[in-house]
Amino acid sequence: MSISRRQVTAAALAAVPAAFAATGTAQAASRHRTLYIAGDSTAAQKYADAAPETGWGMALPFFLHKDRPVANHAVNGRSSKSFLDEGRLDVILAAIRPGDFLLVQFGHNDEKSADPTRYTEPWTTYQDCLRLYLDGARARGARPVLATSVERRKFDADGNAVPTHGDYPAAMRALAEEEGVALLDIQALSLALWQRLGPEETKTYFNWTATEQDNTHFNPPGAIAVARLVAQELLRTRVLRPQDVCRIDDEIPTSWITWPEATA
Repeated sequence: MSISRRQVTAAALAAVPAAFAATGTAQAASRHRTLYIAGDSTAAQKYADAAPETGWGMALPFFLHKDRPVANHAVNGRSSKSFLDEGRLDVILAAIRPGDFLLVQFGHNDEKSADPTRYTEPWTTYQDCLRLYLDGARARGARPVLATSVERRKFDADGNAVPTHGDYPAAMRALAEEEGVALLDIQALSLALWQRLGPEETKTYFNWTATEQDNTHFNPPGAIAVARLVAQELLRTRVLRPQDVCRIDDEIPTSWITWPEATA
């Protein structure tokens, strides 16, 4: 991220009135508290032309009470850096309110070292970018939550699920501990899930079709399974209360997933 971008973001944060956060609890008590998602294609809303590809953010509302709506701002192809540089965090921060939540999951595209518009280094620029999400949410009285990247479908010759995200999950875990932020360890949990399912059954969770073998993005069963992990982690970390979640152990019909027509 450029110095000028940091300066602009810092100036925006400094402009938030101090009294805003102080009154956050009272404001939040009188309305629904929204969970905003900042992330990449694994979480993003998909449209009719992409079906059956499904982001886990599309399935997360099935596990949350109606008073905990989801505002899914995840976008295909974005990293923690490019999401910032395109002003997408600014859009969230203009809408987020005291008592809301900002769930941040990046890593897949931060790894792309050949693309300077997206690449971040795990222990320096990746953590620096993530701090801006944390600071922005906190300045507005919202609660930031970090989620390690969901794992790709990759197995070795012996059928063992293989991690693919290098140091990015470890860097996020370290940052969460340093900043005192709730961490949803979706990378570890999804890797364990793919291991239990095995090389063949996992194909039914990813976007494998007659013409495509996609080991990164999900179909409806996969998106529902990952959203369930996210909801379970939100509950385990006490970001949400038991009364905030629903259907945690229920079978969710894949017919509940819909793909709207893309708008111009």
